[in-house]
Amino acid sequence: MPSPASLNLYEAKARLSELVERAAAGEEIVIAKHGSPRARLVPLHTEDTPRIPGGWGPALWVADDFDEPLPDAIRRFFQGETP
Repeated sequence: MPSPASLNLYEAKARLSELVERAAAGEEIVIAKHGSPRARLVPLHTEDTPRIPGGWGPALWVADDFDEPLPDAIRRFFQGETP
């Protein structure tokens, strides 16, 4: 693997747009201040696989009475009423 390109902060500021494009293309760029590495510009990895609904299969289930009205004791609790 090739070593990352290294630039000083002043040069990086002047060429930021170009450096962002190079990083997006897969290059790693190190930004230094007074010869000391301070930051690394790397490509942003996005999720390549689309989400598939229901991917959890049997690990997730919804009770048959999920959308039924709550029992009075629980409803009162959510409404701030005392028991």
